[in-house]
Amino acid sequence: MFGRKKKNKLPKEGGGQLQVVKDAFALVRKENPSALLYMAIAFIAVFALGIIVGSVLGHPVYFGILFAPLGLLVAFFLFTRFANSAAFASIEGQLGAGASVLMGIRKGFTTTPAVVVNRSQDMVHRSVGRCGVVLVGEGGFAVRQLLTDEHKKTERYVPGVPVHEFIVGDGDGQVSIRKLQKKLKKLPKKLSPNQLREVRARLKAVGGMAMPIPKGPMPTRVPRNPGR
Repeated sequence: MFGRKKKNKLPKEGGGQLQVVKDAFALVRKENPSALLYMAIAFIAVFALGIIVGSVLGHPVYFGILFAPLGLLVAFFLFTRFANSAAFASIEGQLGAGASVLMGIRKGFTTTPAVVVNRSQDMVHRSVGRCGVVLVGEGGFAVRQLLTDEHKKTERYVPGVPVHEFIVGDGDGQVSIRKLQKKLKKLPKKLSPNQLREVRARLKAVGGMAMPIPKGPMPTRVPRNPGR
């Protein structure tokens, strides 16, 4: 149903955090080979700074050992940034990529992909959170009408609940795939936990269409900076 790019290797289920790191490393190396050089330079720069400071204070070895873990931390921080960018790049441009990103939000939102799809493969996904209902459209010009129709339908199912609309893309008034998660998380919370459960229960019966989601590791599967 959807055109796809060459599949990227998926993280193995049950492989643990080490497998996630290995897969993310492979993805970064594929999407942005120069990223590894930047990570190495960052580590060397921090380590060299430690040696210089240590030499001034008369303890180069001690400060070198002290700054080495800091250098690793800086390199790992860069790695998480590069890995996030690589994960987005691996699905960018694919139909259904917006659903993949929405389903990658692990806390606060539940997503039903492709609640409506037309013949041109324009589609609307529905996410539900404390902010209310979020409708995210992907596709061409007709997706605006799909959003309008789905907005009206949603208001009939859950009257009084805020309904937000977004269109994935890089044009005017659209939200890029890389900023979609952040956009949803910034929406003001309007529903209490009890109200949220009720809204989810009502919309669960509405369901959605079965659809293939682009393959590839999502940004949320990238290991987080341990310093955070």
